[in-house]
Amino acid sequence: MADRTSPLPPRPDSSPARSWWGWGALDQALSDAECASLAALVPGAAGTPLPVPSIASLDLPPVRVGAPAPLAHLLSSAPADRASHTYGKAFRDVVRALYGDMAAAPDLVGHPRDERDVVDLLDWAAGADVAVVPYGAGSSVVGGVEYRAGVHSGVLSLDLSGLDRVLETDRVSRAARIQAGALGPGLESQLRPHGLTLRHFPQSFAFSTLGGWLATRAGGHYATLHTHIDDLVESLRVVTPSGVSQSLRVPGSGAGPSPDRLFLGSEGTLGIITEAWMRLQDRPTHRASASVVFERFPDAVEAVRTIAQSGLHPANCRLLDPGEAALSGVAAGGGSVLVLGVESAHGPVESRLAELVALARDHGGSPAEEPPAAGGSAVGAWRSAFLRMPYLRDGLARMGVISETFETACTWDRFPELYEAVHRDVGAAVQKVTGASALVNCRLTHVYPDGPAPYFTVIAPGRRGSELAMWDEIKAAAMETLGEHAATVTHHHAVGRDHRPGYDRQRPEPFALALRAAKRALDPAGILNPGVLFDAATT
Repeated sequence: MADRTSPLPPRPDSSPARSWWGWGALDQALSDAECASLAALVPGAAGTPLPVPSIASLDLPPVRVGAPAPLAHLLSSAPADRASHTYGKAFRDVVRALYGDMAAAPDLVGHPRDERDVVDLLDWAAGADVAVVPYGAGSSVVGGVEYRAGVHSGVLSLDLSGLDRVLETDRVSRAARIQAGALGPGLESQLRPHGLTLRHFPQSFAFSTLGGWLATRAGGHYATLHTHIDDLVESLRVVTPSGVSQSLRVPGSGAGPSPDRLFLGSEGTLGIITEAWMRLQDRPTHRASASVVFERFPDAVEAVRTIAQSGLHPANCRLLDPGEAALSGVAAGGGSVLVLGVESAHGPVESRLAELVALARDHGGSPAEEPPAAGGSAVGAWRSAFLRMPYLRDGLARMGVISETFETACTWDRFPELYEAVHRDVGAAVQKVTGASALVNCRLTHVYPDGPAPYFTVIAPGRRGSELAMWDEIKAAAMETLGEHAATVTHHHAVGRDHRPGYDRQRPEPFALALRAAKRALDPAGILNPGVLFDAATT
């Protein structure tokens, strides 16, 4: 009955050449002139950009562990491999790469071609006391792919990009079995001939993998309803040092605690996700969007709360406060902008969009006049700015400008106080650390009936050579503020190593005991991503 593809379909098209030190595609990085022009908007920025070092100029630490002969064809110690797998893409990662600090470089980079290779590499690593850091595409912004434990004989970065295929599609049940190393564009290109889509589009879509989304509980395209990758999982297959876990593929189950939930968000500390059956959707053919401007941010927040509780489930419902709206180029004059979008594979959506706009108008919003060309609208401007922002962050980093982003979630009743506290307390921390006022902006990226997920951006001039220490202090202040206001340490960026202090406070202690016990059972040698979620010494 099910329409299933044959195993091992053609490999997807290759992704563009990527930057080893910064975000995304090489050809999209800002030029020196563009960096200087951008920094002119930040008083106190450096006058010239930091040069980007060549890989040949890097002082990589000596390789401490050799590749065993049976696995040598899967392992690399080439400088380009080691350098590009050292860090993720957080501000502190980019700055260290620009300064040529490669102290955390892995000894080897593994390139498994199938699940058997993953098993063999884990078996070798456990016996050789080699830490294994899973690596999807390296877009972590929380220190998730950087080894910091310093207690192992060597470090292996396990790059899963070779496991990149949609192995099977079930058109009747609308699902597919997909390997964990599939990048977003390659995954979608393999689903397109079947008229299906995963419809999970994080900002890192082009430079992140299914396995990374699953391991970090990533947030995606939908601002309401199906906001996280969790919502799209049917079953997982995970390789652990103690064996392979394969959960039953069913639409729902009440059979005890969910095995999938154990590995979702585990960030490679309990096992290596190698494939998953994922729930799909028919590709949407009907779309409509609109933007609404508010003079008062509190009115805009109330409008979004009403929409989130209306049951209309817009695909896009992102609110930009005045600073964020101005930074994104979608509004001037101090207004807040609400970007709305609806889509369907089955019928027109204009009436649903009209309902959403009417709810916004009831709270003082003024629908913007959208030009015929989508690229010229506020919606188009926001989308372009959203995708371009990581490249601008890298450009600012080269100019000594500190740029930090952090996201959270809280209930609606606590949001106004949290919003004010972040501006006040984080702003004060920036003033203390840098001696300058910070630009602190906010947007709501996802919204739920019981609360929003605010995403904050902080920009301030730094001091050359002190950027990391300054960033660390600002980051600590932000995490402290979130904790004081009962907001989660992360909504969709994961815990990694940078969010560990906040996660330790947020996590209930009985659950911590259970999680450590699971770590001991599944990874008895303690080799999997040490230092993420808990310390190796406490497991």
